[in-house]
Amino acid sequence: MNGTPHVLNRILVGILGLLMTAAGALLVLLASVPSVAQWWHGWSSDVYQRAAYLAEQTRIPGRQESWLWVAAAAVMVILIVLMVSWLAQQGKGRANLIVADYEDETTPGEVQIGGGVAEQALKAALAGRADLAAVFVATYEVQGQPGLRVRVHPRQGVSPQILAAEISGLVEALDIVVGRRTPVLLHIAGGARARFSKAERVH
Repeated sequence: MNGTPHVLNRILVGILGLLMTAAGALLVLLASVPSVAQWWHGWSSDVYQRAAYLAEQTRIPGRQESWLWVAAAAVMVILIVLMVSWLAQQGKGRANLIVADYEDETTPGEVQIGGGVAEQALKAALAGRADLAAVFVATYEVQGQPGLRVRVHPRQGVSPQILAAEISGLVEALDIVVGRRTPVLLHIAGGARARFSKAERVH
């Protein structure tokens, strides 16, 4: 229910992680292996000479600067625009209202119910349960319609089917309160939070 590009984020983080790992490994080798340090000095010197020659051959007529710097600046501007666009996609889809009924011919006035009402109601209903390590509730807008995303971290030994049925019952009660059926995405998560949370017997 979230417009955040999760797959793209994972790809970018993976690429960044590989680059950082490679850079760290290279620094360790340069500091600890003399032959690698000698190779690096020779290679970097050769690269510098080639770059200086290329800059000399690509000077702007009548000036000392190379047009490669202009191209590099243009590439940097494009990268900045792409990064701003990428940041704008993070968390996209959040909504403030869970119900927004506007005036029509039969019912005068306007009724609005904030998403925080539904979020706090579900959190309060699930708070203090011994079978849950954590609960997260957020309101999102999908195809122009508000809905809820419920993410729970059950403790080990908890039946997902029973937990899902109990949460569905709470959502149905919430629908009665707000007077409208609300789309809900229920995510029952596992992982370290559930494994290493304080162990309690579930009755």
